[in-house]
Amino acid sequence: MSSITVIVNAGAGLGHDETLVQSLHGKFAVHGLRPDVVLAHSAQEMITAAQSALARGADAVVAGGGDGTINAVASVVADSRTVFGVLPMGTLNHFAKDLRIPLALDDAITVIAQGRVRRVDVGEVNGRIFLNNSSLGLYPDIVRDRERQQRRLGRGKWLAFCWATLAALRRYPFLNVRLQLGENSHPRRTPFVFIGNNEYTMQGFNIGERARIDGGQLSLYVAQRTTRLGLVRLAFHALFGRLAQARDFDALLARELMVETHHKRLRVATDGEVTVMATPLRYRIRPAALAVLAP
Repeated sequence: MSSITVIVNAGAGLGHDETLVQSLHGKFAVHGLRPDVVLAHSAQEMITAAQSALARGADAVVAGGGDGTINAVASVVADSRTVFGVLPMGTLNHFAKDLRIPLALDDAITVIAQGRVRRVDVGEVNGRIFLNNSSLGLYPDIVRDRERQQRRLGRGKWLAFCWATLAALRRYPFLNVRLQLGENSHPRRTPFVFIGNNEYTMQGFNIGERARIDGGQLSLYVAQRTTRLGLVRLAFHALFGRLAQARDFDALLARELMVETHHKRLRVATDGEVTVMATPLRYRIRPAALAVLAP
């Protein structure tokens, strides 16, 4: 690869500055690579940098940050001739983990330098992509409240998340939705709807992981009419491998689906970022849309 652009989220982890830029130049130079490193301070700066890299004909565009950063840059690179690289520098790094990309920075750079390409699927809702998952109901409310607490009260991310979760469980709002999968319609009253890019492990100690991201399917998980205690019961069912027997939990696979509700607009989480979208919500899988440098 003769032309590589590395786009780093300046706010990822504890924050980054030009010291990291110089360090990355040195780490890539070990492999004979001289990337253009961009330190971005917003999602729009990440997207603009990725668009500029594609316009210049970059062989690879690499995103450094958490899942939100990875999503923002991948939204530009998907369906292009440019390959995508990942430097997992966030808190959870779900996409990197499911692709078995090493979390250590030097090892992740080695994966990029080796240039082995895998094609993976991308999920989409109303034109917005997600690499991991999208959700409605409790989770977008929790994220919105967490961000408000961080902004107004100066709380740390995890403390704000805990308080936001408790507040959401106190309110415990339900969504009345109609899930349309082909000719089949499923009316549900639920605290959450979760749509994954490919199938998630929903049982045992590997819950929340994916065995593959190239199966060409969306996964749909819905808890139906469950109470707060019912959510705890579902968690225990999942942990001990009995989720399939739970009467108030649906798990389905589809290439496309539509979520209808009486709300004209709805908060939707995609890879941890919350957007307000007009309904109905139209989900689809885009098979092999992203070429990723991965083990």
